[in-house]
Amino acid sequence: MNRLNLDERAQILAALVEGNSIRSVCRMLGREKRTVTRLLVDVGTACYHYQDRVLRNLKCRRLECDEIWSFIGCKQKNVSQKMAEERIVGDAWVWVAIDADTKLVPCWLVGTRDAGCATEFIADLERRLANRVQLTTDGHKVYLNAVIDAFADEVDYAQLVKYFGNSPEAQKRYSPAVCSGCKKIIRLGDPDPVHISTSYVERQNLTMRMSMRRFTRLTNGFSKKVQNHEAAVALHYMHYNFVRIHHSLRITPAMAAGISDHVWSFQEVAALAENRLAVAA
Repeated sequence: MNRLNLDERAQILAALVEGNSIRSVCRMLGREKRTVTRLLVDVGTACYHYQDRVLRNLKCRRLECDEIWSFIGCKQKNVSQKMAEERIVGDAWVWVAIDADTKLVPCWLVGTRDAGCATEFIADLERRLANRVQLTTDGHKVYLNAVIDAFADEVDYAQLVKYFGNSPEAQKRYSPAVCSGCKKIIRLGDPDPVHISTSYVERQNLTMRMSMRRFTRLTNGFSKKVQNHEAAVALHYMHYNFVRIHHSLRITPAMAAGISDHVWSFQEVAALAENRLAVAA
């Protein structure tokens, strides 16, 4: 990384956030895998800390939450006892929230799909908000206690429970089950039924799968280490929130939320790692 100038680092980051694997980036740009991986981890870590600091006191009104599946090293069914003892492997879920108005992603969490991670994720979300919000999640049961613990009764909360039918046998492996219906369940407060939806956060899940090779289904570009996985997610959201102009907004989500006053360049993103090291020193 020290041998690369700012423009070269920006070029690598731009390739990574557009759905290219680390090996394909190495081939396209003539870089070593170790160089690209180290840059990803350094900048991704800096992106996480920067967003953790600035995404505070947010004036969101409508939020949606969901989880998206991925895996590290191998799928959960293939994890041996020896592998589990040596390092973090198996299923990894990304919990994510999105502001339905500004399309800003205020927080996310890489972890397991259980009550502990749900509680940590929702508590983090609550600490970032400046006012009462309407919150919608899917029907995952662990959300209810997590929302109650974090917000008490200071939230308008509803769950959108979807019902799925059986897919044709030949399509089960490659296609999701067909949604046969859904039900809106009001849990806390007085949410507006018109805005009880998870459409925006589900669309964000698609953006993740299209923008990060390690989230692509049936790929061999999956994460081998949890540190790389977390760094890639943080870099993705830095690009999504601050760099990429949203199609419907015509500005970035960070600009729409009043967090940033301009469209960030990849040079600015790359410089975050140097700035963080300088502050630490």
